[in-house]
Amino acid sequence: MLRSMTGFGRGEATAGDVAVVVELRSVNNRYLDVQVRAPREYMAFEPELNNRLKDEFKRGRVEAFVRRQGLGTRAVVRGDAGLFRGYLEAIDGLVGGGEASTRQAAVAWVLTQPGVLTVSTEEVDVLGESEVLRAAVDAAIEGLKQMRLSEGVALEQDLDQNLGRFLDELNAIEGQVGDLHQRLRIKIETKLRKILGDRHEPWRVLQEAALLAERADIHEEIARLRSHAAQFKEALDRDEPVGRRLDFLLQEMNREVNTIGSKAADHPVSHRVVELKSILERMREQAANVE
Repeated sequence: MLRSMTGFGRGEATAGDVAVVVELRSVNNRYLDVQVRAPREYMAFEPELNNRLKDEFKRGRVEAFVRRQGLGTRAVVRGDAGLFRGYLEAIDGLVGGGEASTRQAAVAWVLTQPGVLTVSTEEVDVLGESEVLRAAVDAAIEGLKQMRLSEGVALEQDLDQNLGRFLDELNAIEGQVGDLHQRLRIKIETKLRKILGDRHEPWRVLQEAALLAERADIHEEIARLRSHAAQFKEALDRDEPVGRRLDFLLQEMNREVNTIGSKAADHPVSHRVVELKSILERMREQAANVE
């Protein structure tokens, strides 16, 4: 079953006083490109997260966003007693003991001065949060994989339908070139009659028609296209990343169609060659989304 390269997954996990949210977004890319954005506290986990994503996904640009939120307070307030006393002693030296209200105002002012009171945050034990981070990552990966798989189902159906249309057009072309030699003979003879009248030599007409028919023969190209189409169909049924293989097969099919277009000069075949190219272009656009 095909998997798309585009999708989104979100995972959340909590443990103790910390909650971790992981969001994964993936878009088309020729190769696998993993980008991780995590808070400073989780920098040590980035290589592990990179490797995990590379194990799960084989193609596309995958961006991981990690958010960490503390559920409880970890702020610690500390006071510098020496600095506090120093401020008060300096004030007492200037204004004396003063009234109680003056003393209270002085204390309130001192407490607002830099360094008297400081607020700090406890160090985070990141090693103790590894399991909650992994749980959030696992949930996000599962969500992304499910979305890529769901979109892959739609891609597979569309590619399979277009492959059927392609083969229908190819069958029609094969039916039209069956009497190519006869059509070329009539075409050459008609032209010669216009130029030479009844003086042309029939054997010469047959010879020229045979040479042109040999140059315009497209049975080999049709056979190769059928082989590529069979391989394409087989790749659609594989349960593994096949995006690059589909890209390669479509390039080869387009090359064979271009050769048919250059060989086939009669209008009905040329018209169907244009349709073949149109179908291949639609398939190429869809295959560009396949992992």
